[in-house]
Amino acid sequence: MSSYSEDDAFEAAASVPLSQRAMARVQPATPYLDDLNPAQREAVEALDGPVLMLAGAGTGKTKALTARMVHLLTTQRARPNEILSVTFTNKAAREMKNRMARMLGEGVEGMAWLGTFHAICVKLLRRHAELVGLKSNFTILDSDDQIRLMKQLLAASNIDDKRWPARMLAGVIDSWKNRAWTPSKVPASEASAFNNRGTELYDQYQRRLLELNAVDFGDLLLHVVTIFQTHDDVLAQYQRWFKYILVDEYQDTNVAQYLWLRLLAGAHKNICCVGDDDQSIYGWRGAEVGNILRFEKDFPGAKVVRLEQNYRSTPHILAAASSVIAGNESRLGKDLWTEATDGEKVRLIGHWDGDEEARWVGDDIEAMQRGTRGMPPFSLDDMAILVRASHQMRAFEDRFLTIGLPYRVIGGPRFYERLEIRDAMAYFRLAVSPADDLAFERVVNTPKRGLGDKAQQKIQMTARENGVSLLDGARILLQDKGLGGKAAGLLARFVEQMDRWHEIARLHTPGSLVEDGEAVVLDEDRPRASIGHVELAEVMLDESGYTAMWQNDKTPEAPGRLENLKELIKALESFENLQSFLEHVSLIMDNETEQEGEKVSIMTLHGAKGLEFPVVFLPGWEDGLFPSQRSMDESGQKGLEEERRLAYVGITRAEKVCTISFAGNRRVFGQWQSALPSRFIDELPDASVDVLTPPGLYGGGFGAAGSPANTIDAKVAAADGYNSPGWKRLQARANHRPVSQPRETRSPILDLGAISSHTVGERVFHQKFGYGEIVAIEGDKLEIAFDKAGTKKVVAKFVTGSEDVPF
Repeated sequence: MSSYSEDDAFEAAASVPLSQRAMARVQPATPYLDDLNPAQREAVEALDGPVLMLAGAGTGKTKALTARMVHLLTTQRARPNEILSVTFTNKAAREMKNRMARMLGEGVEGMAWLGTFHAICVKLLRRHAELVGLKSNFTILDSDDQIRLMKQLLAASNIDDKRWPARMLAGVIDSWKNRAWTPSKVPASEASAFNNRGTELYDQYQRRLLELNAVDFGDLLLHVVTIFQTHDDVLAQYQRWFKYILVDEYQDTNVAQYLWLRLLAGAHKNICCVGDDDQSIYGWRGAEVGNILRFEKDFPGAKVVRLEQNYRSTPHILAAASSVIAGNESRLGKDLWTEATDGEKVRLIGHWDGDEEARWVGDDIEAMQRGTRGMPPFSLDDMAILVRASHQMRAFEDRFLTIGLPYRVIGGPRFYERLEIRDAMAYFRLAVSPADDLAFERVVNTPKRGLGDKAQQKIQMTARENGVSLLDGARILLQDKGLGGKAAGLLARFVEQMDRWHEIARLHTPGSLVEDGEAVVLDEDRPRASIGHVELAEVMLDESGYTAMWQNDKTPEAPGRLENLKELIKALESFENLQSFLEHVSLIMDNETEQEGEKVSIMTLHGAKGLEFPVVFLPGWEDGLFPSQRSMDESGQKGLEEERRLAYVGITRAEKVCTISFAGNRRVFGQWQSALPSRFIDELPDASVDVLTPPGLYGGGFGAAGSPANTIDAKVAAADGYNSPGWKRLQARANHRPVSQPRETRSPILDLGAISSHTVGERVFHQKFGYGEIVAIEGDKLEIAFDKAGTKKVVAKFVTGSEDVPF
């Protein structure tokens, strides 16, 4: 019996020609695979054919995606220039390159096709610009240039830009480009857009761009998709080049991006998409969650690998997030789990109003920083407040500035630094102090009053010559007829308005009461103002046209700016007059200097995606605010499901401590209105939630005590005979009158047990919304279809029954 010895092996190897022996492949080392869990490794090693990496929050999807690219290179399945890797941000692209370098132990050369959709399409379009009528040195317009061009088209078409703003047209056209519609492909169902002239103007806009040898950002994808669809040879060339395609955040792709990817992967189908359908939260900007939901239909035989092991959060936090997202029907489904210990339960607390919520959060943050919450101390950098809408930030910023708690706003300016707030404050300042020239300069032509640079220079020159303020300079200029045309009339109206508003503001005194439209005597010789300072602020913004300016603005930012203005008006309610409010803001902003060191982060839920913090506060969980009523009104069930995904994103940002809170009352136009807790709250699992009840009266704040005795488990509430999760939590919330309660009667935080005396179908009258018919009743909440104001939910006590309404 013979054996094969080492000598035999040596002789056999020696008989192989040197060239072949030199070309023999050495089995590559793959240490990067050792750091992957089984699911991640399965996704990395499945190199052939379509793969969907369904990656839950905190499951290491970037690590797996990067390891897959390294594996393609290490095993020599593809050269760097044969891999197309698409991200949504430049930051993500840089992170992948850095991680690849660490895994390979050297820099990655030749990864020319790793970048954002737009960055890659710029390269492609410059190579083939002539195929869509462009030159390779085309210009990419920014949003300002785009709007300027559209305004020229509107003027040439005799369309009133005030009634049909250019920004509205830009939004319509951008949405069409996101769906890969050229002017000729816009369907008949969209023909009514922009007063039935949208497609006509879209065609003119595209023709003008070609004349200018220019594109906007939407064109970068649209033109490349058009080239691929109409030039088979070009498409085939890139299908050969890109042997492997990897896509990050696939759930955020729009239709144009989806078509682009499908065209490129149409031949070899070696496409790996990484994403999480439960984190698709950008539908408002064109993202289609359906792209990831139908991946297996688009690519038959696709391998779906679920990454479910979470490395970020505690089991209680994951249980809460999983329980909420389970309410969505349109999802692929997955079960997040972790090897970590249970940790803190998700904390849930109701507050009297938004200001008390902000006070409690501020106290709790300071207690956590000191380590007096029964947990190790946390740095301020470890904590974040995630809000549904930017206007919610105001209460927290005010509170933090008052108590000297350092904070940063991520994704935008601080509340009082926002453009619309600065504009409104300038109106208030000018009404209080007509000599405030800086305020005058800011608002004299905001909104537009036809006062260009030359007109404003005339005002300044007149003021200097006469040694008076700019407002008085404008008055003198008008008296001397130094300004003509339409601008003179608009300036005269502005001066008259400011004089009238100043007189009302001058009459305000601390503690004055408002009478119904009548000036009353304060003492022997001085009358009070006929309207309060809060109403005066509203009047200024309305009569000046400033509110209407944003109402007519159709950009995605406009609704948020209007909400911020409402929040500003709400902030005035805590002060006795405009002057005291302006002094308060000046003082707190002056005291807030940019400091180095730890800071609490404040941002929107949308801005928080991709981030993580040990401690997360999720305030404002009230129906109408979160889920957003606007989102549900505009998109129905689809909108509600996206709001639920946003809740899932918010909860999964937390690593160790997650606190959900809501306010039972909000003050709207001077009236207290009760609010219902978010429907998402009752979707939380009882076993993973602690309900916190502040000791004593509402308004005292949890920070006053902070002992474990203040934590009420749902099981305690269950002993009182309440069975549903919602009732158990309601039982845990006190309905005491707060210490700071004014003389007026307030509704309890929640009165779901109240029985309304009204009936469905009854005609009623509301002082603000007019006549309407009750269509639904829930406790003391009435859903009323008003004749002119639409359907709204109101508290029963604010409507008058049919027997008192003179029909």
